[in-house]
Amino acid sequence: MSAVAVIGGGAAGMMAAISAAMNGHEVSLYEKNEKLGKKLYITGKGRCNLTNSCDVEALLQAVCTNRKFLYSAFYGFDSQAVIRFFEDAGMKTKTERGNRVFPVSDHSSDVIAALAKRLKACGVKVFLNEEVREILYEERTDGGCCAAGLMLASGRRVLCDAVIVATGGLSYPTTGSTGDGYRFAEAAGHHVTDRSPSLVPMETAGDTAQQLQGLSLRNVEVSVFDGRKLLYREFGEMMFTHFGVTGPLILTASCAVQKRLGEHPLDLRIDLKPALSEEQLDARILREFEAGKNKQFRTVLGTLFPAKLIPVMICLCGIPAEKPVHEITREERQRLIAYTKHFPLTLTGLRGYNEAVITRGGVDVREIDPATMESRRVSGLYFAGEVLDLDAVTGGFNLQIAWSTGYAAGAGVSV
Repeated sequence: MSAVAVIGGGAAGMMAAISAAMNGHEVSLYEKNEKLGKKLYITGKGRCNLTNSCDVEALLQAVCTNRKFLYSAFYGFDSQAVIRFFEDAGMKTKTERGNRVFPVSDHSSDVIAALAKRLKACGVKVFLNEEVREILYEERTDGGCCAAGLMLASGRRVLCDAVIVATGGLSYPTTGSTGDGYRFAEAAGHHVTDRSPSLVPMETAGDTAQQLQGLSLRNVEVSVFDGRKLLYREFGEMMFTHFGVTGPLILTASCAVQKRLGEHPLDLRIDLKPALSEEQLDARILREFEAGKNKQFRTVLGTLFPAKLIPVMICLCGIPAEKPVHEITREERQRLIAYTKHFPLTLTGLRGYNEAVITRGGVDVREIDPATMESRRVSGLYFAGEVLDLDAVTGGFNLQIAWSTGYAAGAGVSV
């Protein structure tokens, strides 16, 4: 039996601790917060989209950075294994649109409770309010280096045979994600790639978004262009905010356009009626105009758009709000169609880590064994979860990365 120290009590850390304990090791978990799973608690607006029930190849396709690295980890502990893990711990799950998996209760606290139950059952010693200051090392007889323990902020030294770093990234720093793992990695001689907020809301130019603040749009299609080059196109939900746009479509788009948006503004276009071609939309508008031919333009728009969107559409189209619809020209109607199918916004930047779901960048995976998550530079040192240079789109995929890499790290401890 080996002594294993896990740094971080989030998704990857708890799974790594459980996995290591299940493989016969004596495991201690150190969490600097007052409770476990602080970031998990707010995931998915408190519902916790814990994985995606698609097959492994689809899981891999959802990964944005270093997809090939996850091949072994995903096949070793896939989404079906995650679902079984939580079901066996007494937490029932349900699968919703897009194969998103949630606890039946819609409470993320149940996910944390299931993990805590398994930690206890496996005999993992959990130390809360214990911040790790540094990782201790010792030289091997062959001239190499191996992890040998921890130095806690309290001054206490903890000796062990292996250390698993699962400290998260930089997103939601109030949950304790302050980049400690990157510091540990660099101290051990690892390269840490450039980091930036990812799966994050985006800011827009002008006051259009501010006028529409709080308006959610469902079943729309969002496209992002850099000049004529299409960078992203997807169907789903989004929302306007006081600074710009957010929601599932926008968060995923941020992952795809991040690099170019750092260089210059990009064009966002929203198809408000993606189920209709321009010809079908024109026929629909003509029917509405015929049904209310003596009504004012703004009144008839109420049959086409949410109330909050109407003043903005009137302004864009340049058609007087009071104009009777039977006086509207074909040219004016074509402008209405154009703005309905291509509602324009200019993206100017990303929001910060306080609003980012995940961090892009991290410990260079070329220096990590993909099967065991062990450092190729320091024996007995393992990394799991968001601290690694891995990220995926929304839909439960990033938590799957945490579960799979955590499980691999715990199972990979071989000392």
